Amino acid sequence: MNNSFPRLITSLRKQRKITQKQAALDLGVSQALLSHYEKGIRECGLNFLVKCADYYGVSCDYLLGRSPEPSGQMLAADQIPSPDENNRDNVMSGSVLCTLNKKLIANSLNIVFDIIAKSNNPEILKLSSDYLFLSVYSVFRILYSMNKENSPALFNIPSSVYNDLVNCAMLMSKANLFRSGDKKTVMPQNLSAETLSKNYPLFASSLLNLIKNAENSLNDFNK
Repeated sequence: MNNSFPRLITSLRKQRKITQKQAALDLGVSQALLSHYEKGIRECGLNFLVKCADYYGVSCDYLLGRSPEPSGQMLAADQIPSPDENNRDNVMSGSVLCTLNKKLIANSLNIVFDIIAKSNNPEILKLSSDYLFLSVYSVFRILYSMNKENSPALFNIPSSVYNDLVNCAMLMSKANLFRSGDKKTVMPQNLSAETLSKNYPLFASSLLNLIKNAENSLNDFNK
């Protein structure tokens, strides 16, 4: 099996407030055997995997860690919704500042990824994406941990080590991204406030404001 299966069947059982004894009875195994499965001491067979998927109403792909979604859905690029105004998940609650900052970041990323695409360099795409993925992952995980009722089983990396791993991985991604630039990668366009405004009339002001806000934060930190 793999590391995801023990973690997920334990998390699903606890989320549903089912005792290990009851789950074992429902799944047709002894409590001792189920305990071994949940601890990863023993590996189950295919029949038990299917039973667990049916019992908890999730897919086998999810239990095996092949899909992050309980339904087992594998997203293709054309299936990912765009963050436009018609997307119901795009509705923001809270302060005007929260909405503003979200738009500044989302609009700036439109420019960043357009520049990356025009570089036609897969290494730059991977390193930039890894860095941004890790940044969002880290912020979300911190917010997630603020509610002690949230199960840590959503994540495969233990909470005791993830922060150090994220910091190291982000530093490595950034260092390798700089190294890619040292390989004389030539971007197809010269960038300035003027060219950004000309080439990205809808998004340039967001990026320029994001740069200003970021440097203000850096200046405050440097005082």
